[in-house]
Amino acid sequence: MTAQDSGKVALVTGASRGIGYGIAEALVARGDRVVITGRDEDNLKRAAEALSAGRPDRVLAVAGKAHDEAHQAAVVERAMDAFGRIDHLVNNAGTNPVFGPIAELDLSVARKVFETNVISALSFAQRTWRAWQKENGGAIVNIASVAGLGASPFVGAYGISKAAMVNLSLQLAHEMAPGVRVNSIAPAVVKTKFAAALYEGREAEAVASYPLGRLGVPEDIGGAAAFLLSDAAAWITGQTLVVDGGILLNAGF
Repeated sequence: MTAQDSGKVALVTGASRGIGYGIAEALVARGDRVVITGRDEDNLKRAAEALSAGRPDRVLAVAGKAHDEAHQAAVVERAMDAFGRIDHLVNNAGTNPVFGPIAELDLSVARKVFETNVISALSFAQRTWRAWQKENGGAIVNIASVAGLGASPFVGAYGISKAAMVNLSLQLAHEMAPGVRVNSIAPAVVKTKFAAALYEGREAEAVASYPLGRLGVPEDIGGAAAFLLSDAAAWITGQTLVVDGGILLNAGF
């Protein structure tokens, strides 16, 4: 294969913008063909056009809600029809519709968070496993969060769901070995629309806690995901790669 065509196909959920887009961009740049999903059809179409850079045969966009089982089935089916394989899965789609103490959390909101952040990831993993990876191998990266590695005041439901993503990765890594490697990435705050409430209007204050002196950008997570989905990570599975600008170094003080 040339540098322009790796022969691999990746499915990235929640990739119309932010971290998902950054991951898709990194994979396209190394020659992968990529299937991207997202809720907003217009945004997803624009993302696909930007990613393909005049090569529409390299990027397939399938709009829909991550927790919708019909959408999940359609994505995998269309990916197989278009490209004939799904080597890599990146479960990035997520939601955090509430900010406040978990003791007062509406349980219907908690269910929505888990359906989108965890159950959809498990379903996509099951579907790609059955469609391609069980017989042919591959790799999965689940996007967790540093919020899942400790207490997360005011975003507790999100943090619990991301802790579940870490353990989901462990379970899948154990069950899908040796053919499929499964790892997770736990980012700190990355400058995206999704995380804007955590830094907009007070970025200098937010950055002050980071030893590396800045917040993350989608490219930081894209590079980490591309590594974990590459042959360079061929002996890595069941791990959580923390990409946090060093903020967890402050945990003991």
